[in-house]
Amino acid sequence: MSAGVLTRWWDSDVGHSFRSSPMAMAAAFVAFVCVFCSIFAGWVAPHNPFDLTTLELSDARLPPAWIEGGSRKYLLGTDDQGRDILSALMYGARISLVVGVASVLLSVVVGVTLGLLAGFKGGWVDTVLMRLCDVMLSFPAILVALLIAGVGRALFPNAHDTVAFGVLILSISLTGWVQYARTVRGSTLVERNKEYVQAARVTGVAPLRIMRRHVLPNVMGPVMVLATIQVATAIITEATLSFLGVGAPPTSPSLGTLIRVGNDYLFSGEWWITVFPGLMLVLIALSVNLLGDWLRDALNPRLR
Repeated sequence: MSAGVLTRWWDSDVGHSFRSSPMAMAAAFVAFVCVFCSIFAGWVAPHNPFDLTTLELSDARLPPAWIEGGSRKYLLGTDDQGRDILSALMYGARISLVVGVASVLLSVVVGVTLGLLAGFKGGWVDTVLMRLCDVMLSFPAILVALLIAGVGRALFPNAHDTVAFGVLILSISLTGWVQYARTVRGSTLVERNKEYVQAARVTGVAPLRIMRRHVLPNVMGPVMVLATIQVATAIITEATLSFLGVGAPPTSPSLGTLIRVGNDYLFSGEWWITVFPGLMLVLIALSVNLLGDWLRDALNPRLR
């Protein structure tokens, strides 16, 4: 983003709404710190928790440094393998964020495309697609994701991590596109009867071009708000699947996997192994949800 674009955004109504909302600024700061630490974990993290040559079993289940009161090298303690919790959080958050953002992007592409087609074409196309949405909504999202992820792991037990992540993203996106399709379809039904669309039809503009150049930009506002909120939902879904053992591969533990590992030691007194990954997950989901709430209000002209 260039300096000119950033300046224009900062001086716009949305930028003014952001500056006047301490909650949005605090949420943006927390989200930025989490994303920055996860992307640059290789440089920011004090240790590489997945480098087996650096692990020492004698350091397993060490408490956080401030509890011991001594000069310890593990600020948030270690897990059962001697891995630094702080470093594991940074690397684990990277996996959770990548899976969450990728699944939302896939859901947006599929949902917006089908919603535009249903709303603009109407007729039997609209009927078939909306009945498909009704069928998908009748199944709990976490149940569908659990089923697809479990079947994928059963069919590809020795698959590479890339394939495993692809199955995980697909399982989360399978039901995530429905909300975008229904939202875009409703907005398209309103837009297709407006004068600018009718004028484009009269002048002979192709339907595909009308949908892409005229209708799509005017229905993306609600999609942006929904996508922002759904990122947090996708991250929580991924953590849930990983906690149940059908999410991220064991060799690439996400926040959900770290919580599951720490859960075995929660009642033994080593609470930090599961509490800190849980707090990290809460911070990411809460900051993204607060940003989504702010964006919804900022893009609503009735609230200005």
